[in-house]
Amino acid sequence: MDAQAWDARYRDADLVWSKGPNLFVEAEVAGLPPGRALDLAGGEGRNAIWLARRGWDVELVDFSAVALDKARRLADHAEVALTTTRADLVAAAQGDGLQFAGADLVLVIYLQLPRDELRPVLSGAAHLVRSGGTLLVVSHARRNLTHGVGGPPDPEVLTEPDEVVADLVGTGLVIGRAHEVLRPVETDDGPRDAIDVLVRAHRPG
Repeated sequence: MDAQAWDARYRDADLVWSKGPNLFVEAEVAGLPPGRALDLAGGEGRNAIWLARRGWDVELVDFSAVALDKARRLADHAEVALTTTRADLVAAAQGDGLQFAGADLVLVIYLQLPRDELRPVLSGAAHLVRSGGTLLVVSHARRNLTHGVGGPPDPEVLTEPDEVVADLVGTGLVIGRAHEVLRPVETDDGPRDAIDVLVRAHRPG
């Protein structure tokens, strides 16, 4: 899906994603001391705004101008400051690399890309993690197609923990967690669990 398609999706909905932070971002980041955070492909800013409220200096990156406009309005309403940057992560990663300032926390949350496009983005994201910093990747698990609920139906944009770990080889990060996690989802048939992949890594320092 290209930027124009995502612009249309964000334009046609009040909020594409939930207003609050992703539950895994909240759980994994709550204990970290605030610093600089980089939220890559962060959409309307639900995680970025939550971080800003907790004292983080946040740069939100997305290739949808509509999503970033929404994020700025939501941040203003929440009375927090965000830096927003429009960028195509795939083009950047396959070109000169991800040219952002290093960060104490780098988020890549539900970035839906084929493997050959996701790999350089994750590697580039890892290289942006400062000494002592953390990388958190959350994605839809491939097993969600058959055993979970929701998420994209295309297996090409779904992941497995060992694939994400392999994409981080050679980046200098140390893997702390890499496994599938369950995310409760309310459906018309009652509560069910979506299956996600969570990988958390840090740079020693």
